[in-house]
This record gives sequence, structure tokens and C-alpha cells, in this order.
Amino acid sequence: MGVVQKTPPRAILHHPHLRLLPTRGRREPNGRRHANIGALAHWRGTRVWHLVLFLALTPLPAHAEIEPGDLTLTVTAELNGNSAPFPREMVLLKIHGVYKQPILLEEVVQPSLANFSWTQLGRDHWSKAKLPDGQSAIAFDRTVAIFPHHAGQFTIEPFTHKLTVNDVGERRVVEVRSQPIPFPVAQWTAPTGGPDAKEPWWLPAKDVAITDSWSPDPETIKVGETARRIVTLEAQGMVAEGLPPRPVMRTRGIITFAGPVTRETLLTPSGPVARATYQWDVKPGVPEIIPLDAIAIPWFDTNTRTMRETEIPARQIGGGLPDRETDRAPPPIPAPLTVAAAALAAFGLGLALIGFGLGRPTLRLSAPTRRRLWAAARAQDPAGFRAALDVALREAPELARIWRARPDLAAAFADLDRSVFGASGAAGPDLPALARALSRAQPVAAAPGPDRLAPLDGPAR
Repeated sequence: MGVVQKTPPRAILHHPHLRLLPTRGRREPNGRRHANIGALAHWRGTRVWHLVLFLALTPLPAHAEIEPGDLTLTVTAELNGNSAPFPREMVLLKIHGVYKQPILLEEVVQPSLANFSWTQLGRDHWSKAKLPDGQSAIAFDRTVAIFPHHAGQFTIEPFTHKLTVNDVGERRVVEVRSQPIPFPVAQWTAPTGGPDAKEPWWLPAKDVAITDSWSPDPETIKVGETARRIVTLEAQGMVAEGLPPRPVMRTRGIITFAGPVTRETLLTPSGPVARATYQWDVKPGVPEIIPLDAIAIPWFDTNTRTMRETEIPARQIGGGLPDRETDRAPPPIPAPLTVAAAALAAFGLGLALIGFGLGRPTLRLSAPTRRRLWAAARAQDPAGFRAALDVALREAPELARIWRARPDLAAAFADLDRSVFGASGAAGPDLPALARALSRAQPVAAAPGPDRLAPLDGPAR
């Protein structure tokens, strides 16, 4: 009787990948070899227990499915005046994302915007957000200014935000897409002007302001002297590239040297503000007074959807001071009769001053502020007049107190505020009459001083 070889169980335990071969043994009558059934059963049982132990100790891959609404991206077009824009009019795209998952890496894929010019305003802003259900999230914000090239029906294709998120220990890349936005651009139908006209320059803005400064005052310069003029143009709701080129300042009798033009875009909470600074050096070539005409700058009000106009104010060159050669000439010797008459007049003036006091000092607005008030009054621009009045109030607080104490001026100020800030159609004051009243010199009440002659009168009774 043959000997059946048994495979040691220890060998199976130490060789889990050992392949089981038929064992040598006696041949059965049917010709088949007799395998070691006990060893086979033991090996199979050990392998099953090893598999169970492996599955029990090996952690399953962590995967939590991102639910709808956990990652959202929206794009909103802020239309001026809630109307379709015209070509070259700026529209802000507000890109806003809200993400509940932790963000490791991110990349914004912008559509081609084939029919638009565009620029990003500022850097991306990340912040913590509180959702209505009380959960915390991460907020993403980006602002892009777009400018349509021409009229038509367009679509802002979806923006895509590629996010690498930490999904319970695993890095996953997900793409969050915004919805497409229909974007119609209106055709300009007015008979003149518009974005396609060569003249005047198309300037769509929420508001436009001009500041004009000279150094020295142009009325004081003489032939051969030079004054520098600096004009600053500010437009709200516009970037600097959309501001007009330097205006042409040309008139008979002066020589102008154009300086550099500087442009900048200021980012404010209410939107961008474009600023351009134009500079000239002006030299008179004739001794006469030279008038400089105002330079009109038309612009399109994007809030009211109407054309408006502002201007660089008119100025005068020369004529403010007497001739210097006359100043240098020796004064003529007066005649004796003239000297006597002058002495008598001085004596009478002295008596008048002794009897009625030394006169009262006066206050008056500066010449540039008066010119701004008159320019707004002539243009019948209550908003511009109100802005110039604010400058005047800050410039001369003592004058402001005198004006407010006058009932007629206080009523005119109230009418002006109602016409600017109140309901549309409110009647405003007579702007030229108000400018005339504010331009006058106002006497200042002198403070009562001590009576220096009182000690000579003896004690008061």
C-alpha cells in the first residue's frame, strides 16, 4: 500500500500564493491518482480566512457624492438704466460662485466673447459666506467690464470654473458652469451723434465732471510769460480707455504747447471711475486781452438714456494787472493845488471814519468758484450748479452762514435741492439770479471791541 504525502499546513500558511499540485499516491482502479483531500480542504479554509482578514483590515475608498447645489456659479449682467446697451457702452458682468466644498485649486475658463472687448476690474475676491440654511460656504467674486462692438442679438456663453476640491480626503476636479445669458445690443436711432459717429466723441457714462486749474492765473500773465492749464475729466461708469483725446485749444494771439495726457481707472464700490488729465502751456503773443472760448464735451447719460453736455469753462488771458512798465516809471510830481485838494479830501475822510467807524470787511468767493457757478447757470444745469455750490460752501464756511441766514437764499437753496434730489419735474430756482447773488461780496459784521476811551470818561453811572 503506497504512502500518501501530506502538504504541511505551515507551508500553506507561509506561501499563500503557492499553487496546489496533485500529490503522489497510489493509483485507483479507474486510473486516477488519489489526491490528499485533507490537505486541500485545509489550504482552502486558510485562504478564505486570509481573505476575510484582508477585507476587514483594508479601508474602503472614501467617496461622498457632491450633491446638487453644493457648487454653483452665476453670471449677472448689470444693464445701465435697465435697458439694452448701445455699442461701446460698458456693461459689468458680475461672476459669483458659492461653494460648500473646500477648494484646493481653481481656474476660471472664460468664453471667447467674440463680439465684445473686455477687461477684468481688480482681482478675484474670496470670502466666507453664510447660506440661508445656516451652513458655511466659500464665495467667489469677479467683475468683468464688456463693451459690445456693434448692435445685434448676442449670447454670453457660460463661464466655467474648474475646481480641485477636497472630497473627504480625496482630490477631485469638478467643472462648475454658469448659464448662458441673452445679450441684445440696441441700435442708435437719433439723427446725430451716437457710437458710430466720428464727431463728437462717444462718451457713455453715469456722470461726468470737469476740473479746470491754471498756474498762475491767466488774467495776470503778460506777453512772453507762460501759464500752465490742467484740465481733469472724470467719468463714472467708464474705464480710462473710453475717455476722449485731448481737446483742441486754439485761438488767435496765443501759443500753446500740449503736454502729456495721463489716464487712470479708479475702482470704487459703485463701479469704475475713469480719469484723464490734459495739460497745456499757454503763452500770449499780443498785449491785448485774449478770450478763450469754452470747449463743449457732449456725453451720453447711461442712467437717463439721454445726451447731455459739459464744458471746459471759458477764460480770459491778460487784462488782470496794470502794465509793469507803467509800474516801474517814476510817479509824476503833483501840482500844489492837487496836493491841497488831496489833503482836504483825506481830512474829510478821516472825519467820516472817526464818526462812522473804520468800515466793515467783506467776503467773496474766489474767481474760479464764481466761474463754475456762472457756467452751470448759463447751461441751466441744476446738478452742476449744486456741485459748484458744494465747493463754494466748503471753500467759504463764513459765507455759507451768511447765505443761510438770508431767507431768500435759504428758499433758493431748498428749491435747488428739490429740483436735483427730489421728484423729477420739480421747479428749480432762477440759476443766473442765484449765481449773481452768490458772486457778490458780503459784509462781515465786526465783533464789538473794548471801548478804549471809557477810562477817560470816568466810572459808568
